[in-house]
Parts: sequence; structure tokens; C-alpha cells
Amino acid sequence: MLEAETLLVEGLRALVFFIWVLFVVGVLTYLSYKILVKKVPEGVAVYYNRKIIHILAGGLIGYLVPFAFSTPFYPLVLSMVLGVFTLIPHLLKKPMYWFQTNDNAYEVHFCLSWGLILTAGWLLTGGDFWFGVIPIMFMALGDAVTGLVRNAMFKRRTKSWWGNLAMAVVNVVIGLKLALPGVVAGLFSSIIEHFEFGPIDDNITVPVSAFLILILFYFFAPEAFSVLNVLA
Repeated sequence: MLEAETLLVEGLRALVFFIWVLFVVGVLTYLSYKILVKKVPEGVAVYYNRKIIHILAGGLIGYLVPFAFSTPFYPLVLSMVLGVFTLIPHLLKKPMYWFQTNDNAYEVHFCLSWGLILTAGWLLTGGDFWFGVIPIMFMALGDAVTGLVRNAMFKRRTKSWWGNLAMAVVNVVIGLKLALPGVVAGLFSSIIEHFEFGPIDDNITVPVSAFLILILFYFFAPEAFSVLNVLA
């Protein structure tokens, strides 16, 4: 059981993170939409905003989790609340148009994957946050880079191996935190991001595939974590 003081301190940190996410989602990207929509098609502006949220909310806070929390309790609660927060506009048929669209609710998948993968990694490894953080950073940062590259090249949402190449570079750098298994997971998730599986989007396939690879290494080939172990 966590001490009351620890619960309070970590609760306050979670509140700060929550306010930051609301600022990014409700203020920063709203303002960026107003600027972008004057220069690019509306769909492109919305897509850019999604990637801004990926980086400044999911990626930044994901990286800070191991330093701010002793358990995944608060991050999990935060992600579930944000999942509901982003789902409600879809249910009401009133999406937050500057980053949401009527044709999908992938940002809800992002929130749920973020919290569940983070928690599963911590639980299965006996308290190592990085086994959950690295996969969600592939989703938040790596996938954001591939989206930004594609948007810059094609001015629309599409798949391109150029984007996946950019994602692979970013993922390898991130994955080095967990040595060779992290690099393998980063490269594999960069490839699988290119493919779509109906309603199962890359906010699910990227972190889940990377997480499964890391856990398989953890249980069946732990010695691999000593190879390319330059950032641990």
C-alpha cells in the first residue's frame, strides 16, 4: 500500500498532467487549428493537431511517468478519464472538430492503449515502467513523426513507406532504452503501422505488437537486454 503522503504527492502530479492535457487538447490545438486551416485543407489541419496531441500529451507525459509515479494507478485513471472525455463528443455527435472526425474515434483508442499498456508492462515485469512506456512512445512519438512526414508530402491522410522509414529512425532511438529487444520492437511496430486492419487502427497495433515483443524477450530471452545496452 502506498503511504498517504505518496498518494497525495502523486495525485497532485496527476492533476498537473491532466490540466496540461486539457490545455493541449482544448486550447493549444484549437488555436493551432485556427492558424493551420487558413493555410492547409481542414482535414490536414485536423491531422496535424492529432499528432501535436500525440507528442505533447501522450509522448511527453508517457516519458515522465517513471519519474513521477511509483505505480500505474494514477496514469491508468488519467487515461481512462481522458478516454471517456474523448468518447462523449462522438456519442453526442458533436466532435471537437479541431482534432476529432466523424468517421473514426481513434483518439479514444489512443487513450485506452496508453493506460492499459503502461499498466500491463508494470505488472508483468514487477514494477518496471519502461516496458509499457517504450511501446506507448512508439505510438505517441514514432507514429506522430510518420504522420507529419506523410502530411507534409501528400497533404492528406495516407500510408507511405517514407513515413514508416521516419518512424523507424525515431523508434530505434527510443527503443535503445531497452537495448536490442527495444530496437526490434521499434522496427517491427514501424512496419506494422503501415497496414490497416479494419477498426483496429495503429493506436492499437503499434503499442500492442511492440509490447508483446518486449514481454516475449523479457520472459524467454532476458539476456538480449544486455545487447546494445547503451541507454539503460
